[in-house]
Amino acid sequence: MGLFKLLMNDPIAFLLLVIPLLYSVVIHEVAHGWVAYRMGDPTAKWLGRLSLNPLKHLDPIGTLMLFLAGFGWAKPVPVNLNNIPNRRKGLIFVSSAGILANILLAFVALFLYGLLGLPSFGTGAVFIYTLAHINITLAALNLIPIPPLDGSKILMGFAPAETRYFLSRIEPYGFFIIIGLLFLGLLNPLITLFRQIIIALIKIFLP
Repeated sequence: MGLFKLLMNDPIAFLLLVIPLLYSVVIHEVAHGWVAYRMGDPTAKWLGRLSLNPLKHLDPIGTLMLFLAGFGWAKPVPVNLNNIPNRRKGLIFVSSAGILANILLAFVALFLYGLLGLPSFGTGAVFIYTLAHINITLAALNLIPIPPLDGSKILMGFAPAETRYFLSRIEPYGFFIIIGLLFLGLLNPLITLFRQIIIALIKIFLP
């Protein structure tokens, strides 16, 4: 559920969740910059984008979408692949970092849920479920191979030159394509599929 719906249903859970969920988006972007930095590109560090300060990352529209729809985005972290010795490897690893960060956050949330033995209903359960749900949805959405989503960058790391050229050509229009497809519900089956895969992966490692 989106944060606005959660506010209407459970104001206490909303107040507990709003900061962790905003940080889910921030950590997604910081992960990109951190991996790029570790691979040799200091661009994000120079621009102060390895900070966990939300003001350096949050995008107004992306934050609004997080409240209304349950998923959102932050300002993309700048990466200069020319600073990474293996550009293709760098593209794949840097693009995957944000997705993996959200999956890890969802895993930690569900792991704590089981560890603490929380009841199925109540503020604690709502907190854990919503935190895991939104991080899984963020990861699933970003796996979609439409630019500028991370999935398109990962695909470009493996794809032949013709596919990379096509994706780069549509990237200026990608945001509008994604919003249109989401509005029409055409991406829902793909998001659901990716969510199921992520949940199955998390369950493998849960005790």
